[in-house]
Amino acid sequence: MKYIAILSFVLLSLNVTAQDEATQPKQASAGQVLTNHYIRTYQAGMRYNDFSVAKHALYNILVENPQNDSILYSLSLLYFQSQNYASAALTAQDIIAVNPDNLGALEIAAVSYENLGVNDKALETYETLYLKTDDLQTLYKMAFLQFDLEKYAESKTNADILLNKKGVEEMNAVFNDTEGKQKEYPAKVALLNLKGLIAQKQGDNKVAENYYQQALTIAPDFKMAKDNLATLKK
Repeated sequence: MKYIAILSFVLLSLNVTAQDEATQPKQASAGQVLTNHYIRTYQAGMRYNDFSVAKHALYNILVENPQNDSILYSLSLLYFQSQNYASAALTAQDIIAVNPDNLGALEIAAVSYENLGVNDKALETYETLYLKTDDLQTLYKMAFLQFDLEKYAESKTNADILLNKKGVEEMNAVFNDTEGKQKEYPAKVALLNLKGLIAQKQGDNKVAENYYQQALTIAPDFKMAKDNLATLKK
């Protein structure tokens, strides 16, 4: 994940602030005492990989510090790393409502919606993220989601944009090879296969075959292109 922060560092600023307040000579407020207590509880939960304890602590910190969106981001990220994608998406959307430029929250929401199979929301969020970042990996995600949503013209346009970008040569994606083993392939292979699928859906089998052949020229063991070509020739 490109924009998602590492969870252990998200509460750092809040933790330092709380510690500074606790060491000042003046009497700490009840809220400050509770915040410090739950920050230490959160850290202990994360240290011992007890996400339920960490999550409970974050909720309590959030209650005492509702104005601090980094706490909500920590909670969203904890849900995401626990693969609780529904809660990750909901909390990320609350962050975006307050801070539309939070790239980490946008990515959490997009990937969570994708894992939940809510492809229209995933695409919408990836589009927002792409407009803010011009990131090729995000555009790659968009092209495949557009195909799944039968937006073939948009999918083809984005696949063409990617294939003409120099940066695509450095991109890779993981797929199964002909032996069923996961393998890293150049993203260009997957994009050529995608263009073949689009052409096939649009009834142009000759163009589709050409794209599948191009993909197999680069990666002869790319199973998806081999299977698509075999289906085309039946």
